[in-house]
Amino acid sequence: MIPALPRAMPQVLCLGELLVDFVSTTVDVGIAECPSFVKAPGGATANVAAGLAKLGVSSGFIGKVGSDSFGDYLRENMASAGVDLTCLYTDREARTTLAFVATRSDGKKEILFYRNPGADIRLEVSEIVPAYVTSAKVFHYGSISLSHSPSREATLFALDTAKSAGLLMSYDPNLRLPLWDSAEECKEWIWNVMPYANIAKLAEEEWEFITGTADFCDGSELILDKGVSLVIITRGEKGCYFTNGRFHGSLPAFAVEVVDPLGAGDGFVAGLLTRLKDKPSIPQITEEELRQALTYASAVGAITTQKIGVLPALPTAEEVASFLERR
Repeated sequence: MIPALPRAMPQVLCLGELLVDFVSTTVDVGIAECPSFVKAPGGATANVAAGLAKLGVSSGFIGKVGSDSFGDYLRENMASAGVDLTCLYTDREARTTLAFVATRSDGKKEILFYRNPGADIRLEVSEIVPAYVTSAKVFHYGSISLSHSPSREATLFALDTAKSAGLLMSYDPNLRLPLWDSAEECKEWIWNVMPYANIAKLAEEEWEFITGTADFCDGSELILDKGVSLVIITRGEKGCYFTNGRFHGSLPAFAVEVVDPLGAGDGFVAGLLTRLKDKPSIPQITEEELRQALTYASAVGAITTQKIGVLPALPTAEEVASFLERR
């Protein structure tokens, strides 16, 4: 059944996974040894949707949760953040996906997923509403929804619909190998949907697996050759690297005391899209404009590391302004 569309359509749509993160309360301890966990909403693309909403940008999320208490919890938290949930569906057969996360001081991630299958991968083509997709300005996606059917086909249909309508396309592969049947299949699908993107944001720890090289310039060239206009590599405490083929450079990170690095990249993407969503042409953006957008994105990412759990840590526009004033 096609849902009734909202009167005010979201500017930015995010499609993918919405799940519950159980984040360890002890740093640098493995999942098995951690004495306790804090429950928080999670999922990379869902985090971006919530981050945008908290920054004052109207956003919507397309995905699926289970008909269970965790699904209710996620729906309530996303709604409280201000995300439009017109196309967040409830699955009656599969449970909401869970993830246990061990916090590490070096920013690397140890994550154990419970998804067999999870409701998030049961999104169907019939649940993608073309009128909802084409009404937006920006479409953000990842690779996790491509790991299994039917969400793979639903994602491809949504991407075709958004690209054909001329939306600004944003892509964060968000490499999570345990969710795939094989590393080879994961890499193949990450590249299969690269040509849809205008902006591709990758994390340094996934860079060599995806591109086949540790060199930022060489790897970026491979991505730009797919038609992507802007490549950004987030590097944690080392800041970020950017290139559009005409110019390239780096930006330092803000120095903060990290409590939980999970979701910093999602906060970064939310901040970046907040600043780039109204740009008429990403290929024609100036280096100064891009640096300003990346500075704002870096601030959002830095603030996101200050609390356990992603959604509770994502800042408001006022918090970002205050943070930047102090810097």
